[in-house]
Amino acid sequence: MDLVHLPAMRRRSLETLSHSALSVAHLARHRTDVALVFNAANAPLLPMIRARRIPVATHVDGLEWLRSKWGPAGRRYYRGAEALAVRWSDAVIADAPGIANYYRDEFDAATSLISYGAPLIEPGHERLGELDLEPQGYHLVVARFEPENHVHMIVEGYRRSSARLPLVVVGSAPYADRYTAHLHRLADDRVRFLGGVWDSDLLDQLYANCFSYIHGHSVGGTNPSLLRAIGAGAPCLAFDVSFNRGVLGAAGKYFASSDEVRVALERAERDPGGQQDRGTVSRERARTYRWDDVADSYEELCRRLVMGPVQRRASGRRRSVRERSEAPAEAPSV
Repeated sequence: MDLVHLPAMRRRSLETLSHSALSVAHLARHRTDVALVFNAANAPLLPMIRARRIPVATHVDGLEWLRSKWGPAGRRYYRGAEALAVRWSDAVIADAPGIANYYRDEFDAATSLISYGAPLIEPGHERLGELDLEPQGYHLVVARFEPENHVHMIVEGYRRSSARLPLVVVGSAPYADRYTAHLHRLADDRVRFLGGVWDSDLLDQLYANCFSYIHGHSVGGTNPSLLRAIGAGAPCLAFDVSFNRGVLGAAGKYFASSDEVRVALERAERDPGGQQDRGTVSRERARTYRWDDVADSYEELCRRLVMGPVQRRASGRRRSVRERSEAPAEAPSV
């Protein structure tokens, strides 16, 4: 594998697209058998790849236009980019059944369903002392500070609860000073904000030794942070959307409001044995998310792309409400 580092414009609206544009320009000079493009935002660059007669698959990621950080122009761009990704890709990759269903319903587009792997984590707990924490002695949140990750809902619900264990919040975000300040105003002295934790060993120990992991992500498909949590055997309380239910199933507890966070945390602290059982089930679910399977799926997709079109290319036109209601349900391709 040759890993090429390229620069980007450090502005929220241009960072992804500028880096991808340079990457595509590099690809045009160093032709490969197949191109894998990640994030539908990069769809306007697909004709450059196709002009080089390189088969291309686009991993469309989550429903970016639902993210509150984007204004009307940004949301329109992402909606348009989704349509272009469907129209110009030789294959569309979804990382969760919910994303596959969205592209089927919106565009009548088939997808290749390829998720991520869940690392099985058994890291010990000796480094928790650096943060003055004890095993099973805290609730944990790990998230970028963006409204659709519902950190505000979690912090507010926790503050209103009678929970004894502290809430440890790991995360930050560029361009999010106002939201970060709002989170600090919501918190009480039981909440500990650690900022970004870039030490993987320490972060693994935080996941593996928490009393509960609270996951508020709502628009991103299958989330690597949630997979990391179940791989560490963390009992999970997750925002109630199909993406999170698809990962956790019956192993998870779910919330849709700050009051439901409050109730769930209070019940969890009254039932430590049940938390331990849920953590065990979470870890068993993690065993179904194998990186070897992910790698095999990408390799098989690339081989099929080299041999010829993997699937018919959809037009990119969004279907009307009537068309969606009349269409038969189909399972995503694998």
